[in-house]
Amino acid sequence: MQKRSSLFGCVILLLLFVLLPDVSIAQDSDLKPVTNKYAIKNATIVQAPGRIIQNGTVLIENGIIKAVGSSIAIPADAWVVDADSMFVYPGFISGLSNIGVEKPEDKDEDDDRKKTGNPSDERAGITPGNSSREMLNPGNKSVEDFRKVGFTASHSVPHNGMLPGMGAIVLLGGTDGERMVVKDQTSMFAQLSGAGGVYPNTVIGVMAKYRDLYRKASQARDYQAKYNSNPNGMERPATDATLESLYPVISKQMTVVFKAESVKDVMRVIALQRDLGFNLMLGEVKQGWDAIPAIKATGAPVFLSLDLPEWKEEEEKEEKESDEEEEDKEEEEEKEPTEAELEEKALKERQNSMIENYYTQAGKFRSNGVKFGFSTMEVKSKDFKTNLLKVIENGLSEDQALAALTTEPASILGVSNMMGTIDVGKMANLVVSDTAYFTKDANVRYVFVDGVKYEYEEKKKKKKKSNGGEPVDASGTWNYTTETPQGNGSGVITLKGTPGDYSGTITVSFNDSTNDIENVTVDGNNVSFSFKLNMGEEITVDISMDIDGDSFEGTLSVAQFGSFPMEGSRDPQ
Repeated sequence: MQKRSSLFGCVILLLLFVLLPDVSIAQDSDLKPVTNKYAIKNATIVQAPGRIIQNGTVLIENGIIKAVGSSIAIPADAWVVDADSMFVYPGFISGLSNIGVEKPEDKDEDDDRKKTGNPSDERAGITPGNSSREMLNPGNKSVEDFRKVGFTASHSVPHNGMLPGMGAIVLLGGTDGERMVVKDQTSMFAQLSGAGGVYPNTVIGVMAKYRDLYRKASQARDYQAKYNSNPNGMERPATDATLESLYPVISKQMTVVFKAESVKDVMRVIALQRDLGFNLMLGEVKQGWDAIPAIKATGAPVFLSLDLPEWKEEEEKEEKESDEEEEDKEEEEEKEPTEAELEEKALKERQNSMIENYYTQAGKFRSNGVKFGFSTMEVKSKDFKTNLLKVIENGLSEDQALAALTTEPASILGVSNMMGTIDVGKMANLVVSDTAYFTKDANVRYVFVDGVKYEYEEKKKKKKKSNGGEPVDASGTWNYTTETPQGNGSGVITLKGTPGDYSGTITVSFNDSTNDIENVTVDGNNVSFSFKLNMGEEITVDISMDIDGDSFEGTLSVAQFGSFPMEGSRDPQ
């Protein structure tokens, strides 16, 4: 019992270079956090849109929210997060994405190209039996990228083809793909994407093929049911895995989530749904504003895309010009604009009006009573917050935006009983920001996924050298120490080369190993890089150094365990 406790307490030290060697831990690929009990105190807690607790506490234990309120007793063994002036929100849920799902490997298509009119189902992009569950990789870069902006769960679907397969509700955390899955076979994902070089390779072909598959599956299911009831005198049914995978769709036990970006695609999908009668969700909708009445008539929920075109609202030059320039203009003889100038102006106005529709779309869906969340299939994580704030500026309130990221997708996807709000008994999926999230300067400081804490360092303006921002010379040998709650570690960083072309190594004290560094970037006096430790699985460690002459201060970060201070000095040459 004593040994187990010792190993559990040392895991964090292993990651932070101060662990005494222990082979049994190094072989454990499922590294556990140092505690499973947390108390986030002194925070503004937004339990759900319109429900706020000031100066409150959230108590987490074993991945579950145990208590929420302003007078919560904090257990002595809880890891306390003092969130004074911070805001706590329910973790965001992506209504439709490929987060965490690996793309299938390209296969030799020569044989199928000879059968352009009758390719295999796989070559034609028809794989309804595939499941995103089988393709999940917790180390996929998208998991960390979207987690650090506040997402804790996703409705993730497979890639490629007209019928890529079944989606699942997954958590954006952990080290085991199976443990990521909260709800499997949530939907059948479909899109109007043709197969290159073979049938169906056009939108019309895809629609025709979908109708054909649906009707064949319906007939096969009915025949199978009759045969099962009384096989006497009946030919044994043929087996077809593709058609059988569609049976839950035919019986309306599984919803089809159709990717439909343009208004034409939306209307085509609605036509298919009316013809065949399947349960429908619309996903990654970019241009749905003109189709709102038709969408509303179907009753289908929608996941609106946040992959939006860049919108630079042009500032009128007249408002920017100085008084002197204005006076000069008044003195000039007014000239009639040329026909080309008028056409250019009209074109710009049409372009701006079109782009504006993308940003006002969410507000229009809301005002028309269409249930929606947001999808993140194509938006880059770095653009998510910027685009969201722009949508809020154009007709969607902050509470409505929060609902579209939390309560609405939870309801649409059937997981409201476990996530979407900060309530006792629900999964501890939380995002903590240093100020109100829906402000430009807010930074995500902590994300909790299933009760596991991920810490992100505060974004600060980097110091610049006094020599006009020239990149610092970081070459040399640096001795460092790092400070953790369990003790101090040390090592040596060796950097060779010049800014833009650095390479080097780092040693860690717990086993005297030497590790190659990678992804070295220099910004003014800041140098950052990463390296990998193999502890039964690869663990990425990020280093950031703010250099001042021959000394530096910085941070050492491991995503699941947070950031810790480090400092060091350069050996004299």
